[in-house]
Amino acid sequence: MVEVLVTGGAGFIGSNFVHHALRTRLDWRVTTLDKLTYAGRLENLQDVMDDPRHRFVRGDIADRELAGALVGRADIVIHFAAETHVDRSIQGASDFIMTDVFGTFVLLEAARTAPRLRRFVQISTDEVYGSVPEGASRETDEIRPRNPYAASKAGADRLAYSYWATYGVPVIITRASNNYGPYQFPEKVIPLFVTNALDRLPLPLYGDGLNVRDWLHVGDHCRALDLILERGEPGEVYNIGGGNEVRNVDLTRQILEATDRPATLIRPVPDRPGHDRRYCLDTAKLRALGWLPQVPFADGLRETVNWYRQNEWWWRPIKQEDPAFRAYYENQYGSQLDAS
Repeated sequence: MVEVLVTGGAGFIGSNFVHHALRTRLDWRVTTLDKLTYAGRLENLQDVMDDPRHRFVRGDIADRELAGALVGRADIVIHFAAETHVDRSIQGASDFIMTDVFGTFVLLEAARTAPRLRRFVQISTDEVYGSVPEGASRETDEIRPRNPYAASKAGADRLAYSYWATYGVPVIITRASNNYGPYQFPEKVIPLFVTNALDRLPLPLYGDGLNVRDWLHVGDHCRALDLILERGEPGEVYNIGGGNEVRNVDLTRQILEATDRPATLIRPVPDRPGHDRRYCLDTAKLRALGWLPQVPFADGLRETVNWYRQNEWWWRPIKQEDPAFRAYYENQYGSQLDAS
């Protein structure tokens, strides 16, 4: 059996990858390591917790002893674990530095001496490139992160590369565009706007709403990672983009249409500090390996809306009962929504 360690596997993308791996890789035994902070939830993995090829370990990637033991037994490490929300990083960056940078350092140190390790996949983000006024970011372009989250991911990205260049750790780096799909924590824009719309609550739209994002279905992301594990080369970076550039205001209108809610729910709020205007990825390098996205954005968004509509058990306790979420929401949007 191939021993696979998935860090952050109880989060959004990580849990989708765990499901994908157990469904498609019958020769894999998957260990999920997750600290279970606010966005890591056992509910995301409840249907695989009894799978004999899956083991869940609660713990911190910054725990040297634990990380060393788990990485030391792994053939493959797929490192999703990170603080990921730009708004939270603007409110306070310390957790992002500790998890995204120092936690990655701990894992890489363990990987230096791991006897079986064949692949260490560092999950980065398109946000490391910074705002892209025109054209598309290629893997060789300069990285210019413009918010604390993006900077923490850029630091981890380059640290991982240095462990390949200096120590020969078999690192592959991926930079994906905005993901969407099931199990995404409802403070991110699509699940927040979908669940707010379902409850006929205001949708807080930053600034003029003309910021552009490229949307990638989480299933397409998982398939890309699977292919990169097979055909990617250590020391290389691979962009993963859906090719679906959408302005935030148009995304908001599409969500309202899918939920049969009026445009009067849109509430403009002051723009996020340092808000990148546009992201766009050149994915020719990945496509040359044989990958193409399979989920058209209109279909994927409709399926995602339906998932949240049909799974209120999953998101409603977060939004209505979790005091940490309520405090975050009030701090981020409360006064702005009141003013608007």
